[in-house]
Amino acid sequence: MKSKALTLAFAALAATAVAAKPAQAQEAITITAEVVDLVCYLNMGVKGESHRECAQVCADAGLALGFLGSDGQIYLASGQGMPAAATNPQLRPHAEHTVEVTGMLHERSGARSIVIESISMKK
Repeated sequence: MKSKALTLAFAALAATAVAAKPAQAQEAITITAEVVDLVCYLNMGVKGESHRECAQVCADAGLALGFLGSDGQIYLASGQGMPAAATNPQLRPHAEHTVEVTGMLHERSGARSIVIESISMKK
């Protein structure tokens, strides 16, 4: 009986460890997107040049900037390394502008994240 309980406990622990693994990179992608203040965009639909200064103030306060892709999808921005490097300093100059972003796409539970490799203003 103890052996069976120990085996079940070990199996549960192993399943938890597998479930806790980080998302695997699915593919390298390049997207065209607008850099948006995620809180203002998701809560109020606010974006664009008239919101640029607010987005930069929010970024300075630690609120996340992310991407609104030309496909209409929201992408969280992620830096490289573990722990991931902060992305707001990299994105702040591009707030509310259209950019081209290249990186590794990760997806989990309907959310998308791009580990940024390069970003440039779209001309």
